[in-house]
Amino acid sequence: MQLAILALGCFWGPEEKLSKIKGITSTEVGYCGGNNPNVTYEEVCGGTTGHAEVVKLGFDDNIISYEGIIRFFFDFHDPTQIDGQGANIGTNYRSEIFYNSEEQKKTAEKILNKQNEKFKGKIATKISKEKNYCKAEEYHQKYFQKKSEK
Repeated sequence: MQLAILALGCFWGPEEKLSKIKGITSTEVGYCGGNNPNVTYEEVCGGTTGHAEVVKLGFDDNIISYEGIIRFFFDFHDPTQIDGQGANIGTNYRSEIFYNSEEQKKTAEKILNKQNEKFKGKIATKISKEKNYCKAEEYHQKYFQKKSEK
């Protein structure tokens, strides 16, 4: 199993969308890219930790490639919006791909460059090495699934 960590706005919606892709074997929402290894939702929303809300994906690369996941990433949000998505504004809602290998970094850069051509240089997505990932609180996990079960 391979892993991918993606920041594309508030993590609830993207987790729901990404979980439905064939080859995605697990999803977990969390925080990544900040200065501390353990943070809370309230701290991240305060904008001082440097973390982004992210979806951590487990995937079977015999079914879907990392490149395929990155293509979905660009389709599932507005990669041109700086520090936010829609009405959700703040650095914690930024667009960012967190890689955990040089191969992932090269793949992400290749797709980002193609998207930047398509969007005439307006892509705001960052590509960064995974840093200080921590799982979000349990009430955030599978949020929409839990909400629909009530």
